Amino acid sequence: MESLLSCAGQVIPPEGYLQAVYKHVHEAGGLCIADEVQVGFGRVGNCFWGFELQGVIPDIVTIGKPMGNGHPVSSVITTPEIAKRFASTGMSYFNTFGGNPVSMAIAEAVLTVIENESLQEHARTLGEYLLQQLLKLQAKFPTHIGDVRGVGLFIGLDIVKDKDSREPNPQLASEIINNMLKKHKIIVSVDGPVRNVIKFKPPMCFSRENADFLVDSLKDVFTSL
Repeated sequence: MESLLSCAGQVIPPEGYLQAVYKHVHEAGGLCIADEVQVGFGRVGNCFWGFELQGVIPDIVTIGKPMGNGHPVSSVITTPEIAKRFASTGMSYFNTFGGNPVSMAIAEAVLTVIENESLQEHARTLGEYLLQQLLKLQAKFPTHIGDVRGVGLFIGLDIVKDKDSREPNPQLASEIINNMLKKHKIIVSVDGPVRNVIKFKPPMCFSRENADFLVDSLKDVFTSL
């Protein structure tokens, strides 16, 4: 499962949740797989991997898109014991481009930039700032913004019909993202079961000036509703 549930609407699991999940899975003889494709590589700020926020150690970790910063490269990380068990089944894995030197050089360069430019710490500090600015936006438009949640540069804006019922409002969410593109040339998208959560997972190089422009643009769109 995703260490933080992005496709479900930028959901942050409560403290101890993954510890309980992993415990039950292991007791049943299963393996725990952490999907870090959207939340790994320092995006959550406080940790390099999302699962670290929950104090768990997965049996398998899958990583992808951010590993190549746009270049198609991904990886599966596991223990020697699990890898041996897979090999012992007689099944084989083949990938024409797996482990090619171009992809490996790009992935190594991405890791180097994350470390040298302190992008994990940047995600933490800028994420805290952006979250606070979005909470101020919620205070200004409480009828339409039911919740602001996130950690680091992984944030969701819950768009609702009214603040009391918190009933999702996917139509309004769609109108907001369309106006953000038309009026301000900013591309944002929605997620969640009914697609009412506006998600913010910007590039790790996102700046404070970018964050201010984003929030000011949102404020303009909300004001015009």
